[in-house]
Amino acid sequence: MKYQDKRTLTTITDFRQLVYTAAERYGDKDLYASPNPKKDFHYTYNDLKKNVVHLGTAFIEKGWKGEKIAVIGEAHPAYMTTYYAATITGNVIVPLDKELQIDQIVNFLNRAEAVAVVYMPSMNDTIIHHIDKLTHTKYLIPVLPEGADAENTLSYEELLAQGSKLYQEGKTDIDTMPIQLENMCTLLFTSGTTGTSKGVMLSMKNLTAAANDSCQSVIYDQHNTFLSVLPMNHVYEVTCGHIALTNLGATSYLNDNLKYVTRNLKNVQPDSLILVPLFLETMHKAMWKEIKKRGMEKKVNMGIKLTSLLLKFGIDIRRKVFAEIIASFGGRLENIICGGAPLDREIVKSFYQFGIHVYEGYGITECAPLISVNKPLDIVYGSAGKPVPGCQAKIDQPDENGIGEILAYGNNVMLGYYQNEEATREVFTDDGWFRTGDLGYIDKENNIFITGRKKNLIILSNGKNVFPEEIEEHLLHSELIAETVVIERAGESGEQLITALIYPQMELFENVSDEDIYQKIKDEVDNINKNLPPFKQVHQIEIRKTEFEKTTTKKIKRYILK
Repeated sequence: MKYQDKRTLTTITDFRQLVYTAAERYGDKDLYASPNPKKDFHYTYNDLKKNVVHLGTAFIEKGWKGEKIAVIGEAHPAYMTTYYAATITGNVIVPLDKELQIDQIVNFLNRAEAVAVVYMPSMNDTIIHHIDKLTHTKYLIPVLPEGADAENTLSYEELLAQGSKLYQEGKTDIDTMPIQLENMCTLLFTSGTTGTSKGVMLSMKNLTAAANDSCQSVIYDQHNTFLSVLPMNHVYEVTCGHIALTNLGATSYLNDNLKYVTRNLKNVQPDSLILVPLFLETMHKAMWKEIKKRGMEKKVNMGIKLTSLLLKFGIDIRRKVFAEIIASFGGRLENIICGGAPLDREIVKSFYQFGIHVYEGYGITECAPLISVNKPLDIVYGSAGKPVPGCQAKIDQPDENGIGEILAYGNNVMLGYYQNEEATREVFTDDGWFRTGDLGYIDKENNIFITGRKKNLIILSNGKNVFPEEIEEHLLHSELIAETVVIERAGESGEQLITALIYPQMELFENVSDEDIYQKIKDEVDNINKNLPPFKQVHQIEIRKTEFEKTTTKKIKRYILK
């Protein structure tokens, strides 16, 4: 049965059209709101248009065109308002990761030659105290300027007031000024899982292409409610969680702190989420931990067998049978889009058994980021779905198993790397296809399967290829293992061995000696090895006492582990 999309979708042509049309269609409906009743705020579609117009008008008055305007901080309505105002007026938005060390933030601001930086309340002290290190930044623009009394500080509210006055006086250039779709409008510094950050240049054409593909590939509309948990500097969150959802008329509650996700799920009761795999894996482990803690494992497994049997006859009582489990996610959660890294197919199946649909997708920053996604009634477990309508994918130099590097082509593909022509040339084929650096294969139905990152591939002395991500997936099925990274490392006699670096589920090992922890984990790995072919088996393990260092999108920084 094919899913019938009965929505009337508006095609995004540029960000001005998006903001203005969304205000016309959804008006005083909430675009953003707070999940915390004590910090209650409501930001409507009309508010977005008004503030984009006023802020953009202030930017025009300052003579900013083709300038870099940085934005940094926690999720806040001012973030996307700044994003749209800067790009509509012909400037380049530079979203920065608030979790970076201050020296990295300063470095990126200087590399971008940012004329101004708009920052959220959590960044007030950080930015003010390092203004002397900024070589090009002329204006600091705090959203809430408490204690912000440095020279050249101009508050966000002051700019809105200035723009409002100018607009009312008839300076309405923002309504009609030409928009150059193919110019760089966003400069994104990659998060650094490889250790070397590049500046990805995306145009409005790239971003609108990916956002339109996102709208066509999901089932959301103005009736959906989201809890936004991913960082706003990440292009996946911007494209799929803000640009696309603004076009569809949805409401997003902006999560105030990762510590409060569980609380906020219950407060907001969202029906949909946009996540990366580690978030989903954490939710899945917490769910089953609670089931086992309550002694409900046998009862739940019996319920899964019953509801799965009834589904074969078209009878769906999953959400009724598992209402208590769904209640832990607010009670209304039905759909999750998950991308950013390969996802364990068993987790997708597990959520489906409880009546929650997980749609795995695939993308990369350089593709704005969407390449493929599973769609309603067309979920292929283990795959990242079919390419979205505006993007093509193919495999370069496939081996005997059809595995090779995934190439992408479409309007979503970046302009190139900022001030780095050599790196740009390296990632494009002669006929314009983008080399993703990901390895995988495409089946006869055009579903993409990711097997690993090209740079992570382990090539054994016998010539066999080992994908660390595949072994990691097996290891993470163990309830004793919280996190793991598989690498190649020298053994005692100097030979290179497949090695698993493991961070155990430490709460299971309270008052257990280091020696006993090691032995229990080793026994577990030995059992997992029995289900792996000899050349993929783990030959040595190293136990960690702390979690792996991660990016803000919860990807482990593998490059520091070599």
